[in-house]
Amino acid sequence: MDNPIIVALDLPRLDEAETLARELHGHVGYFKVGLELFAAHGADAVRAIRRFGPIFLDVKLHDIPTTVHRAASRFAELEIDLLTVHASGGPQMVSAAVTGLGDAGRVLAVTVLTSTSDEELAAMGMDPAAVQVPRLAELAVRAGAAGLVCAPQDVGEVRRLVGPDVLLVTPGVRPAGVADQDHARAATPQAARADGADLLVIGRPITRADDPAAAAKDILASL
Repeated sequence: MDNPIIVALDLPRLDEAETLARELHGHVGYFKVGLELFAAHGADAVRAIRRFGPIFLDVKLHDIPTTVHRAASRFAELEIDLLTVHASGGPQMVSAAVTGLGDAGRVLAVTVLTSTSDEELAAMGMDPAAVQVPRLAELAVRAGAAGLVCAPQDVGEVRRLVGPDVLLVTPGVRPAGVADQDHARAATPQAARADGADLLVIGRPITRADDPAAAAKDILASL
């Protein structure tokens, strides 16, 4: 892809998000509308931001299949490009999202959050990420997901399992020297791409930079 950067507009105010999107127009591949912005402004946030580029709607649907199908159908009306669901919702739920969204966009199944450490997984009685992620990835792809969201450390193994045609999106991406913040399993943009990631979700290193457009251009040039 010409520009693999998904910039995370994790902001509570729509005017701030629009200002950033306007400044970053042409410098990133997608704009992420996540839970914070969507909770505050709903569909208006998607309509406003999509004027500046493709939309990655990161609401991580996780509910019974009927509810997810109906929600995905409503999102299809907003002309989004990418929509996230939790792979742990099971194959019927993932399939329901794919059917609901139809040809309007692509469903991405989230495997294990980058903020979740193996210690936290163990405390919840779950297998380590290295075991869970490949299992969930294969399940979601068989259910029709066009892509997967996984941590940088999992990308190489997931790519080997699912092949070259599945879109792999990697959050927790931080340029060298930037703090990992709340991502327990982070990596640099160069490492994530080298391991097989197609798209990189990057938030604060761009959105909180003194010059967000310059920060995005620098990251893109480093790839």
